[in-house]
Parts: sequence; C-alpha cells; structure tokens
Amino acid sequence: MSKTIETDTKTFVKFWLVPLGIGLVLLFLHSAMTGLIIIGISIFLALALKPLVRKVDGFFTRHFGTEKKHRTASAVLAYLIVVLIIGGIIAVVGPVVVNETSKFVQKFPETFEQTFGGWDGINNFGQAIGINDLHSEISNALTNLSNNLLGILGTNLVASVSGVADAVMKIVLVLVLTLLFLLEGPALMDTFWKSVGSAEEDKKPVAVAKRVLARMADVVSTYVAHQIIVASIDGLFSGLFVFCISLFTGISSSIAIPMGMITMLFYLIPMFGQFIGGTLVTIILFFSSPIAAVVFAVVYIIYAQIENNLIAPKIQGNALNLPAIMILIAIVIGMYMFGLLGAIIAVPIAGCVRVLMDEYPNIKSARR
Repeated sequence: MSKTIETDTKTFVKFWLVPLGIGLVLLFLHSAMTGLIIIGISIFLALALKPLVRKVDGFFTRHFGTEKKHRTASAVLAYLIVVLIIGGIIAVVGPVVVNETSKFVQKFPETFEQTFGGWDGINNFGQAIGINDLHSEISNALTNLSNNLLGILGTNLVASVSGVADAVMKIVLVLVLTLLFLLEGPALMDTFWKSVGSAEEDKKPVAVAKRVLARMADVVSTYVAHQIIVASIDGLFSGLFVFCISLFTGISSSIAIPMGMITMLFYLIPMFGQFIGGTLVTIILFFSSPIAAVVFAVVYIIYAQIENNLIAPKIQGNALNLPAIMILIAIVIGMYMFGLLGAIIAVPIAGCVRVLMDEYPNIKSARR
C-alpha cells in the first residue's frame, strides 16, 4: 500500500541544501589542504615563540619603558633569534656530515680491510654459510643497485627539481606567515573578540571561549618550551660524550658540537626523534671509527633510558596532564595522517583536546 508524503518547499530545499553544503565544504577542505596545513604550521610556530617574545618584551620594558612599539620589536627579535639558531645549526652540521662522508669514502678500503679482513675474509665467511663466491654476489648486487638508482634519478630528475622548488616555496610561506602572525595576530584576535562579544548576552560565551583558547595556546607554548629544554640537555650530553670519545679514538674532537646539535634537533620529534638522532650520530661516527660508533651507541641507549624515565618527566612535570597511552595514540594517528609533521604536532593537539574536555561543562553552561 503506497503512501504520499507531502512537504513544503522550504523543508525540501533545506533537505537538499544541507548535504550539498557539507559536500562543498569537504571539497574545499580537500582542495585547500596544503594551504591550510601551511597556515596551521605557521600558527603553531607563532604560539611556540610566544614565551620567547614575552621574555624579550620584558627585557625591553625593563630597560626602555612600556611603549607599545616594543611589542613589534620583541616579536621581530625573537623570530630572528630562532631563525638564526636553526640556520646556524644547519650551517655547522651540514659541512661536518659532508666532510665525514667524504673521509669515509676515501678510507673505506683501509677500514674494510681492517674490519672484515678484505674480500678474502668476506669469501671465507660466505663459504662458512654456504656461498662459494660471496665477493661476486655482492659486486653484482651493488652493480644492479647502482644501475637502478641511476635509472630512477634520470627518470625523476625534473620531478625532483620541481619538488625542491615547491618545498622551498612552502618554507618561505611558513616563515613569512609565522612572522605576520607574531606581529598582527594579537591585534586581530582583540578585534575578533570585540566584534563577537559586543552584545551583553554574548559576553559570557566569549569569556569562556577566550579562556579555552588561551589555555590551548599555553599548552602549545609550554610543551615546546619544555621539549626544547630536554632536547638541549640531550644535545649537551651527546656533544660532551663524543668529545670524550675523541680523546681515546681517532675521531676529530671538532665534530662534538655538530653531533650534539643533531641529537638536540631530532629530539624535538616526539617518541622517535631521539632514536633517529642517536642513529645518525652513530652512523657518522662509524665513518671515522667503528669502535667509537659502538661505544657511543651503547652509552647513548643507557642515557636515553635515564633521560626518558627521570630527566624528561621531571622537567616537563606532566605539564600536559596526559597519560602515556593517549600520547602514543595521538602520535600514531598524527604520523599516519600527516607524516613527520603530524608526529611533531600530535602531542600538543592532544593536550588541546584535553583542555576542551576539561572545559566542556563551562562551554555547555555558556551556550545556555
């Protein structure tokens, strides 16, 4: 038995406009995803720089008064300090990595002979595991690998150049937007809050929203500040230990500072950065002295356990108030959604979600 359902034109239009609007929003988000990610990174970096801006602004206030123009000078100076530090790390680490790699290539025959006993030692090992001519097998494998790599590089050369240019453009956009958010962000937010909270009935919701956003911004800046402190301690230990190793092995003591910078920089990546940084330093040390690399790897693993279980929790002081399982889940989700970038920002985002959960009763009350 069929039934006829009657509806007015207004309801019918709403019924179709809602899914159409949702579809258009999803299409916009998909098309503008790269731009939104760049803007998000810039906002994240601007929030991370807030503590440094405050310190610089406090210095200006103590010595030059409380004029408003000092805010702009503080933001610019804090921004330049961070950019110069990162540029200095790259300028110091880059040549060391290239130099150690070049030395390894030049000394490879001698190191190979001393470590493995040359090709005779390799062949003897191969015969022990059932391979008569391991030398030939390795040579053929390396030849095929080099040919494949050359083919891949030749095919993707244009794409690689285009990719590098695109990456440089994105980095420049992030740098410019971060500076602009530092300079104009506070004024824009003040204007926004005044416009949405002009009516008397809007003041309480606006006050709750301002408090929630302020707490979320503090989560980001606190997390980054504490992470930098622990990373600096990690880099200091690595640099000092590499210097101590250089006194007893054949490596140069001049690489101690760059090695410390590497571990410090990679420690800023949650969970996996410490492992990546320690592995890179071990590989670079192996280029000069396999013994030094093994010693560093063993001691660094021991130190990592002490740092992760004693030093880091003490300094960070559970600032985000997040259990370990939530941190790990956030990192895994962020890493698989946005790669390395997602892993870096996952923990502060999880902290912001925790703020929303804590403030939910107040948000619900303000909406009423």
